Amino acid sequence: MNKYKRLQILTRLQNNIPNPTTELVYSTPFELLIAVLVSSQTSDISVNKALAKLYLVANTPSALLELGIDGITMYIKSIGLYNRKAKNIIKTCYRLLELHNGAVPQGRAELEALAGVGRKTANVVLNTVFGWPTIAVDTHVFRVCNRTRFALGNNVDLVEKKLLKVVPDKFKMYCHHWFILLGRYTCIARNPKCSSCIIQDLCEFKNKIYPGM
Repeated sequence: MNKYKRLQILTRLQNNIPNPTTELVYSTPFELLIAVLVSSQTSDISVNKALAKLYLVANTPSALLELGIDGITMYIKSIGLYNRKAKNIIKTCYRLLELHNGAVPQGRAELEALAGVGRKTANVVLNTVFGWPTIAVDTHVFRVCNRTRFALGNNVDLVEKKLLKVVPDKFKMYCHHWFILLGRYTCIARNPKCSSCIIQDLCEFKNKIYPGM
């Protein structure tokens, strides 16, 4: 895909949703960190539903430590891989209290040193909470970028590197939010809704689906 098309796509997405944000519900940086940490292979709806109940009981590192793994598991057992995620929550809480006085660190290295926190999770927190122009690549962003040919890559790291290279600075703040929303509701994994896609004329996907045709 050429530079002109990319610019048109980003401009159109920006005009459609000027200031997008995550659909995860949170009120503090710590709540968002935990939400993103447990969101792997789970819908945001499921995460929000489970954590809303958990956060009424405990929404700080010290409070979650008091609940313990079993206590946390009771609230997140509807989420995939809940046992592993509960253990990572406990480990992360320990490290936050030990090294950061319970606060969420504002550096990538410090975030990625937390249990269960990879590059994508760090990118989401840095972008959404601290305003970094990072681009988090999840399954939706990966699919949209490859399907449209906006940024090709056979793994998420390569797609992120390509996006950071080809996306103008003025669009980087919201880029991954636009692609997540596009992938979640329109450019879905099976039977993408091409007829209702606002960038369908710019997309280079060769097998577009138009119902009734």
